[in-house]
Parts: sequence; structure tokens; C-alpha cells
Amino acid sequence: MLEGATSSYLGGDAGDVDMPAHLFNGRAAQDAEVLQSRPGNRIRLRIINTAGDTAYRVGVPGQKITLTHTDGFPVQHEDVDAVVLGMGERIDAILTVQDGFTPLLALPEGKEGRAYGLISTGTGTAPDVAALPSSLDGIVTDGGRLKAAESVLLTAKKPDRLHTMRLTGTMAKYDWSINDRRFNMKKPFAGAFNISLDERVQVKIVNDTAIWHPMHLHGHSFQLNGNGALKDTVIVRPKETVTFEFDADNPGQWIAHCHNAYHAEQGMMGLFSYVR
Repeated sequence: MLEGATSSYLGGDAGDVDMPAHLFNGRAAQDAEVLQSRPGNRIRLRIINTAGDTAYRVGVPGQKITLTHTDGFPVQHEDVDAVVLGMGERIDAILTVQDGFTPLLALPEGKEGRAYGLISTGTGTAPDVAALPSSLDGIVTDGGRLKAAESVLLTAKKPDRLHTMRLTGTMAKYDWSINDRRFNMKKPFAGAFNISLDERVQVKIVNDTAIWHPMHLHGHSFQLNGNGALKDTVIVRPKETVTFEFDADNPGQWIAHCHNAYHAEQGMMGLFSYVR
């Protein structure tokens, strides 16, 4: 267990588990992967946070990246110094390659260490890992704060179904839940969020806990309130409310859960259940 991991960006407690290493494409910083390119090339980075308990702040020291997509869907382009990804989130970014070695840096938000890779144009010397910055500041954002590209905006429609999903539980008891109900695999339909085919569904996530949660919905992508990005995973900070809508167009039984693997395992999951 990790104590004292804090992030003002995430609203406080950054995570529960101390990781012995942070990996870039499965490799530690001392054995960094090197990607080949040419000076002036515009390359598209697909950044995926596959961690279980760690958010990452990703960027290129001294150079901006242009965010173009989140969770696979286009957004209004934004130039930033770094982007924060919760567990399960994906970001696409454009980078113009400079001559020499370009470090791709992923700092575990609120924790020690780094994940690190390189782009090489075949000249120069790779930077010393220890000499790389320990912070990525400037313009910093995340997928939940981006605006959707016009091409993927949902058609304006009054919601047919409204659901409130309260995130509940405490660090003291480690009893993470939704609407004060810990998910029970033996009774999966208890407390289910019922929906029907072709409905426009509005969901209000209210975080009643003192820690952030990356919330994920299976089987659908949702539009964040205010023409926000089209996503399937979103950071919900402590005491924050996040509202989104989606079209019920994929019949089945679909889990929604915190993408912190330890919180989900303890019961912070719910079921969106299609009913006739």
C-alpha cells in the first residue's frame, strides 16, 4: 500500500499502490524503447494507460503536443505541454519530430518514478534518464476537459431516461461501491440501471468519496455535458459531478465500473441492463 501520494490535478489522493517500476511498451526506463523517425516528420502517438492504479502525465519536455482524439473519437485540436490519462483512457497526439533524440515522458501522477521512451532520427546522443525533468508543467489537460469535434456530436435530444450514479466508499474501510451498493457477482441485477433500446440516456456521476475515480462504461461511448468529448472513460474528481449522455443502441448487459482495478474488485461496479 502507498500512503502520501497526492495530486492537486486529481483533487487529492493520487493512488493506493506503490509500483516498483513504470513501463513504456513493457520496458523500464533503463532499457528504454527507441522508435525511429526522421527530422520534421509529423507522427501520431497513440497513448494508452493500461495501469491498474496509476494516472500518468505524458508529454515531451520542452515541446508541445497536439491532442486530436480521446478514446478513439476526434476532438477539437488542442496544443498542450502534457496530458493526464486515467486508467483505461486513450489519447491520440501529433508530434513534430526534431533532429536527434526526443524523450517521450510519462510521469506517474502523485507517485515516484517515470515511464520513458525515445524517438531517434539517428543523430546525437540519448539523454541521461536521471537528467530528465521530474515534472511536466505548463498547459496540462485531460480527455474529460476536451471538446468533441463537430463530426461526432450527438444529435440534440431530450433524455428519455435519467440515472444518478453516486460513487461511495472510504479509504479507511476500502469499501468502494456505487449508490452504497457493492457489486455482487451472484446478484448482478441488484440495483441495476435499467435502460431500453433507442433511448437517450443521461447519467449523472456524483463522486461522494475523497478520491478520484476513472469511470468506464462498457458497450457504449458517451458525450460529456456541454459538447464535451465522446468517450467511454472519464476522470471524476472528489466531490465532483460529471454528467454525460449516450444512445442505447447496443442491447445487452453492460458493466460500468471504476477503472482502478482495486476499487472495481472491491465493488465499485454497476450494471446497465437493457429491458423491454
